[in-house]
Amino acid sequence: MDIRKVKKLIELLEASDVAEIEIKEGEEAVRISRSPTVVAPTAQYQAMPAAAPLSAPAAAPAASIAEAPATQGTAIRSPMVGSFYRAPSPSSPPFVEVGTHVKVGDVVCIVEAMKMMNQIEADHSGVVEAILVEDGEPVEFDQPLMTIV
Repeated sequence: MDIRKVKKLIELLEASDVAEIEIKEGEEAVRISRSPTVVAPTAQYQAMPAAAPLSAPAAAPAASIAEAPATQGTAIRSPMVGSFYRAPSPSSPPFVEVGTHVKVGDVVCIVEAMKMMNQIEADHSGVVEAILVEDGEPVEFDQPLMTIV
C-alpha cells in the first residue's frame, strides 16, 4: 500500500468522528485507530503521586499474585509495560469473557504502550478461566493477564 494512501486515511480519520478504520487491498492491510480514552489513563496517573494511593496499588499486585496460583490454567502474560484493555474501544464488547473458548492467535486483549495499541493473542487454545487484571489498569512486563485452561 502506498504511503500517500495511508497518510490520506489518517487525515480522513482525524477529520471525522470515526475511532478506527481498517482497509485491505489484496494481501496488504492497514488498520488505523485513535484512542478516545487517552484522557482517562492520564487522570489516573495524575492521581497516583499522592502518598495514600501509593500504598493501595502496592497491595493490589500482591493480591493478583496470590490469585494466580489458585487458577489451574496457563497464564497469558503481558509482553510489555502499559495499560490493559479488554476491548478495542469503550463502546465495543470485550474480546473475551470468562468461559470464552479461544484458539491460538485469537486476540484476547490490548496493552497500550506509548500510545500504541498492541493486540495480545492467545498462545494456546482453551477456555478463559480467569481475567486477572481490571480494564484500564497499568500492567508490568510478564504480569499474568488471564489464564486459559
